Amino acid sequence: MTLEQEIAKRRTFGIISHPDAGKTTLTEKLLLFGGAIQKAGAVKSSKIKDHARSDWMEIEKQRGISVATSVMGFNYKDIKINLLDTPGHQDFAEDTYRTLTAVDSVIMVVDCVKGVEIQTEKLMEVCRMRNTPVLCFINKLDREGQDPFDLLDEIEAKLKIKVHPLSWPISMGKTFKGVYSLYEKSLKLFTPSKTTVEEAIEISDINDPVLDQYIGESYAIKLREDVELLNGVYPELDVKDYMDGKVAPVFFGSAVNNFGVKELLDTFIRLAPPPLIRETTTREVKPEEKKFTGFIFKIHANMDPKHRNRIAFLRVCSGKFERGNNYLHVRNDKSIRFSNATAFMAQDRETVDEAWPGDIVGLFDTGNLKIGDTLTEGEKMLYTGIPSFSPEIFKEVINKDAMKTKQLEKGLLQLMEEGVAQLFTYQLGKKKVVGTVGALQFEVIQFRLKEEYGATCEFAPQNIYKACWISSKDDKKLAEFIASKQRHIALDKDDKLVFMAESKAWLQMVQDNFPEINFHFTSEFKD
Repeated sequence: MTLEQEIAKRRTFGIISHPDAGKTTLTEKLLLFGGAIQKAGAVKSSKIKDHARSDWMEIEKQRGISVATSVMGFNYKDIKINLLDTPGHQDFAEDTYRTLTAVDSVIMVVDCVKGVEIQTEKLMEVCRMRNTPVLCFINKLDREGQDPFDLLDEIEAKLKIKVHPLSWPISMGKTFKGVYSLYEKSLKLFTPSKTTVEEAIEISDINDPVLDQYIGESYAIKLREDVELLNGVYPELDVKDYMDGKVAPVFFGSAVNNFGVKELLDTFIRLAPPPLIRETTTREVKPEEKKFTGFIFKIHANMDPKHRNRIAFLRVCSGKFERGNNYLHVRNDKSIRFSNATAFMAQDRETVDEAWPGDIVGLFDTGNLKIGDTLTEGEKMLYTGIPSFSPEIFKEVINKDAMKTKQLEKGLLQLMEEGVAQLFTYQLGKKKVVGTVGALQFEVIQFRLKEEYGATCEFAPQNIYKACWISSKDDKKLAEFIASKQRHIALDKDDKLVFMAESKAWLQMVQDNFPEINFHFTSEFKD
């Protein structure tokens, strides 16, 4: 196949939602259609001991939540789909935000009972920053939920994006009959507790009396009224508006019952964009360019607990990646060669010799790569737009086993490289403080240090308002500032100077007193 053909058959997307909206369940059902897994209902069925395929970390199995982005590739109808399942929990939003830089489109899951929730609003803000195309799947139709018209209004109001329903539910909860496809003019009947895919019944004319036979006269009348209203409000989907991130096509279904998922997937591969043009510090890069370029958006240590390994996730942006080739690591200005390159199906991996734009490749790394790094065939440029966040919660690391100090330090360093949290080491006393976006991250760090490195620690709360990276054009003034505020000066994991401000008012006073010092509120990913 030519480069252009390889690009045309690829779709790289992320699934986003508020926790418990059914995102991981939907992910599993999409994998089922792609033949990547064989069991339906493995998430909810108590008889099946398998955990959700995309939640593979031990702590995810115990807590029942996704805490790290999982990357899964599969084929469906001759389309290569790269799916990134993101954490829904707000404490792991940073991982999700960075993952959204590596996708070309998004499927957003909304719970029909709870409607649009706060985490979905935050994630949509990131999608809007990049004008990412969004498809919406309103889930859990087998439960008593909100009126579908109200849900559409809520999505438009809260997420500031226009909607365009492509399917429509016939009742909800105990009386849920199925969905009518406005896109294909067909009926799909719902059978409770079935995980098999129902065949669609073609009904080209919604006034055909055969509709009454399938769903009953009263439901047929209501559906006809709804469809007439919908056709008046939403005449025809403008695919360009979807591609520009202005309109979100909407589907209704029940992921746990495997209902409505096939329609979503079939429409997705028709509508969703192939790999798109991307911005760098010097120019725009088109995917069909012959020379390889890509960037690192995620790092994960110890994906296989039996082998101490570190894997950097690379998004291929242009050209062809070939295993064993030398590529320029732009930040270090050094040539780097990857003899091991893998494709993922959750934690299962297979070696890949080549990858194309849109593909996600796992690179075995010994510590050279960081989140945001760009790899090219020689051109010096950097991909832009990796979001960065200042920590909101700070806690001191207290080692509980002096015999395992080396293991603790190594574990902390590797976990920080993943972008899970940030580590600050005070110059006086060498006190180590971890900063995170959410409280649950401390639990994950503590758990993984013990399970993966054999190191035990506790976290003591710290009275810190903000970590500020500091710089100055006047080296003498910077040295004077460091000397006067030594108790509050720390180094991050890259040995950059950081001022640990204890309160907002105090920080303002310090800024006023030291006008020659620049205080930066972005993390190490945006130098």
